[in-house]
Amino acid sequence: MSSSSGSRYTPKSSEIERLIQQVRDCTEESVYNSQANSLLQEVLKDFNQRDTSKNWNYINALKDAINEGIEGTFDLAFGGSVRKHTYINGLSDVDLLVQINNTSLAQASPREVLRHFESQIKAALRNVDGVQISSGNLAVTVSYPDGTKLQLLPTIRTASGFRIASSRDPGQWSNVVRPASFARKLTEVNQANSGKVVPIIKLFKGLMHECGVDLSGYHAESLAIKVFENYQGGTSYKEMLIFMCRASTDFVKSPIADRTGQSLHVDDYLGSANSLQRHQVSKSLSRLVAQMEVADTRRSLAKWQEWFGDE
Repeated sequence: MSSSSGSRYTPKSSEIERLIQQVRDCTEESVYNSQANSLLQEVLKDFNQRDTSKNWNYINALKDAINEGIEGTFDLAFGGSVRKHTYINGLSDVDLLVQINNTSLAQASPREVLRHFESQIKAALRNVDGVQISSGNLAVTVSYPDGTKLQLLPTIRTASGFRIASSRDPGQWSNVVRPASFARKLTEVNQANSGKVVPIIKLFKGLMHECGVDLSGYHAESLAIKVFENYQGGTSYKEMLIFMCRASTDFVKSPIADRTGQSLHVDDYLGSANSLQRHQVSKSLSRLVAQMEVADTRRSLAKWQEWFGDE
């Protein structure tokens, strides 16, 4: 009479090796993702560093200069990337909205106001080495030797927004533009994504600069709203940055309406839908996405270090 205690399954050595390899792959991928995200966090720290005391010294000196020779005083407000918290140290300009309502220039044309700004600033900074002053249709730009750029944009404040120099006729004031409406929408999308969209915009801007893809800051911010408005993916910096690059390859092919009313589209500089310029930008983004996918396959942290200048 015999008894049986049952049989126990013993996995084959090949299955054991396969399981060990799966664990090893998961561990390597986890380490790679962690290192890549840590790198992006460090990059953001550098982007966020801003010598505010130095900037305020520059700003106050410019304000004193343009106040000379007029009645009343100008009020200043931050615009652009500073207002929207997408400023990048060393990359972004500091846009200053110079409100002329309560000065003797309130009835002047935009060109006359810009001429006043330029002449007064040149006189005030004539003995400062390395400063460059240029005037365009919309603003006067002051570039300092340390890389700081301040743009002074004359504005007339209204109850519902601002008037600036018209993009179609710089000799006239524009219709009312509403930068706050765009900032509110960006804040809404950012909050819906755990505050990660603004950091991703900064990383995207830095990556575009590093890769030689010519997109304006406002265009990048508008793309982020389209990309993340209904986003359901992962929340790591690397995942979101790759997703934004991938989604933008299609979004850049079509114009994006300007929410502020300043112009018809935020990206008119790229021409009409499916223009040559738009397809060139799309191809550049596609190549970048392909490189990201290869870096992920090879778990190549070195590629991320190359993109963000941390070699």
